[in-house]
Amino acid sequence: MIRKMLNASRLQQEVDRRTHRLQEVIEDGVRIRVPRPQLQEPDKTGCNWTMINLGNAAGFERDIEGVLKVVRAEYNLRTETKDAGNPFED
Repeated sequence: MIRKMLNASRLQQEVDRRTHRLQEVIEDGVRIRVPRPQLQEPDKTGCNWTMINLGNAAGFERDIEGVLKVVRAEYNLRTETKDAGNPFED
């Protein structure tokens, strides 16, 4: 499966959205702090990002790891930057 590309903010938002839709998280009313993804060399699956140090995640590690596994299979971190160009070019 070809992964979709997202920038760091959008990838962070997607993990946050899915994490806070977990039934256990909803039931406990916990707010998990989802950090920005960190670029890494592609792993054996081809995923080029990782996310560590999720805050307030004690007791939810297994569920969150499941979310990360699915999101890592669907998305890669966009690495190229958009060139806004020089508006003063002649």
